[in-house]
Amino acid sequence: MNHDTICALATANGVGALGIIRVSGNKAFEIVNRCFEGKNLSKAESHTVHYGFIKDGDEQIDEVMVSVFKAPRTFTTENSVEISFHGSPHIAKKILEVLIKNGARMAKAGEFTMRAFMNGRIDLSQAEAIADVIASENEASRKVALNQLKGGISNEISELRGDLLNFTSLVELELDFAEEDVEFADRTAMKMLLDSLETKLSALIDSFQYGNAIKNGVDVAIIGKPNAGKSTLLNALLKEERAIVSDIAGTTRDTIEEILHIKGTAFRFIDTAGIRETTDEIEAIGVQKAKEKIATAKILLYLYDEFDSRPQEVIDFVKEFYREDLKIILLHNKIDINGSLENEFDQQLAETLVPVYTTTLLPISAKDQTGIEALKTELIHYVENLKQDESNVIITNQRHYEALQKSLESVTRVKSAISQSFHTELLAYELRYALEHLGEISGEFTNDEVLGNIFSKFCIGK
Repeated sequence: MNHDTICALATANGVGALGIIRVSGNKAFEIVNRCFEGKNLSKAESHTVHYGFIKDGDEQIDEVMVSVFKAPRTFTTENSVEISFHGSPHIAKKILEVLIKNGARMAKAGEFTMRAFMNGRIDLSQAEAIADVIASENEASRKVALNQLKGGISNEISELRGDLLNFTSLVELELDFAEEDVEFADRTAMKMLLDSLETKLSALIDSFQYGNAIKNGVDVAIIGKPNAGKSTLLNALLKEERAIVSDIAGTTRDTIEEILHIKGTAFRFIDTAGIRETTDEIEAIGVQKAKEKIATAKILLYLYDEFDSRPQEVIDFVKEFYREDLKIILLHNKIDINGSLENEFDQQLAETLVPVYTTTLLPISAKDQTGIEALKTELIHYVENLKQDESNVIITNQRHYEALQKSLESVTRVKSAISQSFHTELLAYELRYALEHLGEISGEFTNDEVLGNIFSKFCIGK
């Protein structure tokens, strides 16, 4: 364990009414006492606040309030001090300088949280949840991150590991008595457990699509022929003139991206160049970018109108870009001119596309903003349908997702080994492998490279 005393600015850089500097380590009270004119912090009660001045020798730097937190009842489990000062960047710099002069050192990115993890205050998934809480930009992501911070994933994984560990121990015991050819682990009971684990792991893995949507948002590509009304639709969704609108085809040459929060979920709308064959080099680059955005989008809004399109064109487009993980919404635009969906054009699309490609058809007028609320409702339904059940445990972290997949693969191999009566040593190997990957999530099995990568993404004061 590192015994250095660390310090860092815990509030955002810049001018504010107040700023907070955190200090943590065995010598936290001793170091702050050397520059604090006020109560002797070593004799103060834990979780108390004290008035005074931070000084550099005889010079007063600022009037402050100092909070005292004594080990082990602190975030890092170490002695900790928080200095509240007037929120000037210059004052913050001066206080940090005097703390370092008196024996502290600047904290590295995420080092406070790293110490909380290393000292057993939290596990690795909870540490990652702290970063997610800080980064949450909507209500849904905040709730999921807070549940993870409270141990939602940790508790679920701990239960799975506990069940698996019991059988693993018995299989390991069989290896010690290999010459006597005995079975301590009931293979029928083990298979029932593995079936249950497979179901639970699959459910957690399936929740990642929903978790990723609420944490990182949903990419929505707005596609169509030139002059189909894509930019007008983007402006209608955002309720501002974000994209240039013109009757001249090919106005949009590059992609325009804007984020809109709808009922707590972030949707990243991408207005693209109109898709058509063109000899214009710059427009051709825009068309290529549009196709690239389609490849990564989760939702595709395809605009068309019956005066400038044929049903077969729309059908061919859907067939070309369809993926199982892509939600396609066909938007019959310009109904202020063309009328409603009750026409032969859309009947043909409905009969051809909806049963096979599960597309949705909506009538809209981007110009008059007709049908925009219905479109927003459809987008929310997409996210809600990603949620498999009412479980509070939702996977939002790519690292957790990959570890769960590897664990599931091992569990599947163990089931296969049991059904084929493979040697106990192979069972033990696969069981250990499954346990190890589950342990990676909580940090019971990890390495310095993984830890360094995780905590390097934190801000310095956290």
